[in-house]
Amino acid sequence: MPPFLLLAHNGAVTPEDFATLLTPEGRALLGSLRDYDPAQELAVATRLRREHPAPLVSAALGQARLRQRAVVKFGAEDAFRMYFTPGGGEMATRASVASYRAGRLAELGVRSVADLCCGIGGDALALARLGIRVLAVDFDPLTVAVARANAEALGLADLIEVREADVTDVDVSAYEAVFIDPARRGGRGRIFDPEGYSPPLSWAVETARAAEYAAIKIAPGIPHEAVPVEAEAEWISDQGDVKEAVLWFGTAPGTVRATLLPGPRELMTADPLPDPEAGAVGRYLYEPDGAVIRAHLVAEVAESLDGRLIDPTIAYITADELRATPYATAYEITDVLPFGLKKLKALLRERGVGILTVKKRGSAIEPEELRRKVKPQGPNSATVFLTRVAGAPSMLIGSPARTP
Repeated sequence: MPPFLLLAHNGAVTPEDFATLLTPEGRALLGSLRDYDPAQELAVATRLRREHPAPLVSAALGQARLRQRAVVKFGAEDAFRMYFTPGGGEMATRASVASYRAGRLAELGVRSVADLCCGIGGDALALARLGIRVLAVDFDPLTVAVARANAEALGLADLIEVREADVTDVDVSAYEAVFIDPARRGGRGRIFDPEGYSPPLSWAVETARAAEYAAIKIAPGIPHEAVPVEAEAEWISDQGDVKEAVLWFGTAPGTVRATLLPGPRELMTADPLPDPEAGAVGRYLYEPDGAVIRAHLVAEVAESLDGRLIDPTIAYITADELRATPYATAYEITDVLPFGLKKLKALLRERGVGILTVKKRGSAIEPEELRRKVKPQGPNSATVFLTRVAGAPSMLIGSPARTP
């Protein structure tokens, strides 16, 4: 990965370095780099340094790369007006998720929010766009400068106050709701222990309990037993990818919710069903959305499909009839075989399968490794599931089903 170049010549990242991009010269230079090719960076930098200071050129090139990467999360219209730090762009909430969450708060009648650990301001921007007044707080000077610049760039500075402070020292009693997004990465990478978050989850929960409404963004892998009894736990996916979990306070205590975006499509219960029985693989296989699995709501989906599990430990549902559901993807299964590469290779060759989708759950083999070994060739396509059926390593072959 190319190094981030929002740096002074001595390598230090400071708000002063970032401020050069906010000057008229910096804005014009950055705007000219919207469509530049990072593969040509050396040639572009050499040309630009004939007309601009070298530190400014480095800052602009680095920021231009970050904007290009951010299009996936924020869309081109916003991404090419916003500013980013490398970590801030990666950790920021996807715009679709932030908009959904802001909408939930607006529906509760919330008109002011304290956004603690605001990062580059993605959630604050979504809240302000709904007319909600936001106090956005972060302790890092560069991050604060970037968040403030984003509020101004998107015309929302009148609704967003950005403050540099330790969030644990901020009085939030004047705000109707609190949103907390603790840092879940450290010097050694991702942090899995919620008490290792910065600030710790225990502090976030105590702060949330004191507010009328509150939402705490957490990692989707949080154990269910770690969810406070007075909280609603929500797992959110966007276009099939699980993005985050949220603990809500002041909404529906004890409720578990899976939210699928776009939509939203919501599956929720305060009284989860017991795990469904396992049985023989039927004609159809359903792959539940990741948010459904994380929320432990597979049983609810299975019941709606009159389905069963293929194995007590595997979150694949099988059924004999095809039914439409927004919470799982359906496949028509043609073959159920014991795991064996030679057998699979022969079957794919016989059917002329060259486009092979590999899915796994409960199998140690990696999809790319399987593709290398079976070498699919031909005009046809198929999906193979590497999994367990009644405890035995198995292969299920099929294709996406046309739901009614």
